[in-house]
Amino acid sequence: MRAAARSFGARWRDRIAASDPGLLRLAAGLRTVGAISLTLAVLSLLGADVSHLVAGAIASMVATFAIREKQRDRQAVTLALGLPVAFASMSLAALLSSRTVAGDVFFVALIFCAVYGRRFGDRGTALGLVGFQVYFLSLFVGVTRSSLPGFCGVLAVAFVCSAVARFVLVPQTPTGILERLRSAFRARLAQLLAAQLELLDAGPDDVEKALAHVREGTARLHETAMLIQSRLDEGTPDEATARLVQRRIADAEIAAERLGLLLLTARSAERADTLTLHLPGAPLPEGGHLPVRDEGLAALRRDLAALRLLVRIPVAEGAATAHVRNRLLGYRDEENLPKASPAVQDVFRGIGEAARAVLGLRVALDGPQDESEDSPETARSREELDAEDAAIGGTEADDDDTGAAGKETGLRRPTTRAAVQVAVGSSLAIVGGELLSSHRWYWAVLTCWIVFINTASTGEILVKGSRRLLGTVLGVVAGILLAGVVGHHTVTAFAVVLLCVFAMFYTAPLSYTLMSFFVTAALGVLYTLLHTYSMSVLVLRVEETALGAACGIVAAALVLPVHTDRRTNELLTTVLERLSDVTEAAVEQLSGGPPADLLDRARDLDQALADLRAATQPLTHPVTPLRTRRNTAQYVVALLKTCAYHARTLAAMAELLPTQRSIVADPGLRRAGQRILHNIGAISARVAGERTTAEVLTGPSIASLLAPGGPGTPRYGRVTDRVLRHLQRLDEAVVGLARPLEVPVAPPPK
Repeated sequence: MRAAARSFGARWRDRIAASDPGLLRLAAGLRTVGAISLTLAVLSLLGADVSHLVAGAIASMVATFAIREKQRDRQAVTLALGLPVAFASMSLAALLSSRTVAGDVFFVALIFCAVYGRRFGDRGTALGLVGFQVYFLSLFVGVTRSSLPGFCGVLAVAFVCSAVARFVLVPQTPTGILERLRSAFRARLAQLLAAQLELLDAGPDDVEKALAHVREGTARLHETAMLIQSRLDEGTPDEATARLVQRRIADAEIAAERLGLLLLTARSAERADTLTLHLPGAPLPEGGHLPVRDEGLAALRRDLAALRLLVRIPVAEGAATAHVRNRLLGYRDEENLPKASPAVQDVFRGIGEAARAVLGLRVALDGPQDESEDSPETARSREELDAEDAAIGGTEADDDDTGAAGKETGLRRPTTRAAVQVAVGSSLAIVGGELLSSHRWYWAVLTCWIVFINTASTGEILVKGSRRLLGTVLGVVAGILLAGVVGHHTVTAFAVVLLCVFAMFYTAPLSYTLMSFFVTAALGVLYTLLHTYSMSVLVLRVEETALGAACGIVAAALVLPVHTDRRTNELLTTVLERLSDVTEAAVEQLSGGPPADLLDRARDLDQALADLRAATQPLTHPVTPLRTRRNTAQYVVALLKTCAYHARTLAAMAELLPTQRSIVADPGLRRAGQRILHNIGAISARVAGERTTAEVLTGPSIASLLAPGGPGTPRYGRVTDRVLRHLQRLDEAVVGLARPLEVPVAPPPK
């Protein structure tokens, strides 16, 4: 019973860690709820009335979620600076409450400054957010000159309680966050291995569903790797440790994705294309069949389950675990491979490489391990890992600081352009909101402000505005029901508000519609507490939201517009430039050139690709009427993900050159990579709108470019052959980009 309880608890911990990497969403919800609860408790003890309680709850929420910096000392400084900003904003709102025109003009100016402040980083963004939200709060609760001192006291209490919640009740350190992200990576890696095992055993009717699970697991694992990458500088004691963790995370991610491709090939009569794992709805390789129940496949299922177990166990436990680890690492040697078809043997090789990646991950994250039960194969793997660790620790990353050169200025700067757009949109929202209601017009301004947050094109604003409107409509229905249940019971009402606030922050990264739903539901309860609840008020909330979203869309479309096509083309050009950088550096190093910081360049490519995926959401939205355009965008992004995978793998293999005796530099690879780099440059120039006659080149396979030049010239070996396979796949994917991007392709030479 005790063992079963431990197993059950471990499964649930893994599930929670995988669903919320680093527990970032849970911590955000608990921190905000804790700040609000503490504020309400202190104000209640001080005898505050309902309006002050509502103001305190909103102010503590703003003071908590506005801070986005990762270092605790910087968080404290920003929070301390936020209090005088809040005082100034509320004081001006109170002083201008009786002067409609002056108040509206100042509100627009405040909005402009708040958005413009984003150019100064996280602190500028936070202070601008505090200034805007506190001004809105003042309008919401009706702060006047006579009531200003009392509400300023509420602000002080709210900020102090927010600090207590952040640094005492729900503390988060960069080291602790990174540790939880590592646990999430392990959990998601185990889930991906489970999905791959499901794919191996899936029948003809279930294979599409199983492949979808593998795609989802691969994407979730990559997402966690990117989160770890963003936290390495703050969460590790030195640069060498950060580079070591980065290397081991990359190894595990690459090995897991390669294992999925090998499994897909083992099910089929032909080699699986990487695009199959990256394009939703992509056809399966021909010849998919039910696995045959033979000895080799039975061993394959057993070893996949064993690999998943090794991933889930943080530290090796006993001789049994060591025996499993030794067996899996033994598959790295040809003589230890079971008798099976060549495709199935490739999967066993992939399991051996994945087991080595898991061993390296364990050593990097958990420290030295017990080596008493090691087999010769395991000892060899440890020696390789130790050599890599020493090489990583002895190198220093190049500081490639390009400075501010090339940045846009004036109205072309994104922050300035967004500030002008939101100021114009807010002005329209004020005018329209006043026509709808002289008392609730600020809801339209709030919506207009929100749809501009974290958006950079007209299409993104349109999608965000529609999602907010949908969430608001659904939230109004929920608010009506909650208001009827809660009535005027203050304690119950605030408890419901706290639940809604927690749900709002927990679901915000997942669904903007859900976040808007919980916000509106909580507001319905707050209206009840302020004795201003009515059906007409909630209907007006929907109308003001629709008006604000429309004003934001109009301003984005007519004032210094950034069309979605232009935005995606800019990001696509960046992705292609990063892809060229990684490929060129990896091929150069594999050809015998000097070492470079390849993994950092690969992660820069991944980040650029993530930005492009976010920018194409308006094009790939399910309700878009432009079906052909949506399919094209999905296909291009999938091809780029394929390119990024092969470039990332080449970079990882290139970094093994100084430490792996089995990998030898081959000068011929430099010639093999020239065509790929030319094609990437040709596509990039066309996308960027340059006047060029460059065409995408096709021709013989990459492997044929390394044919012996004369008698006695050595043919490439197995390791170089693996490099060539990745170069060939990368070449095919780059050429595949030419058709959807309308880049001319030169006919192959005769």
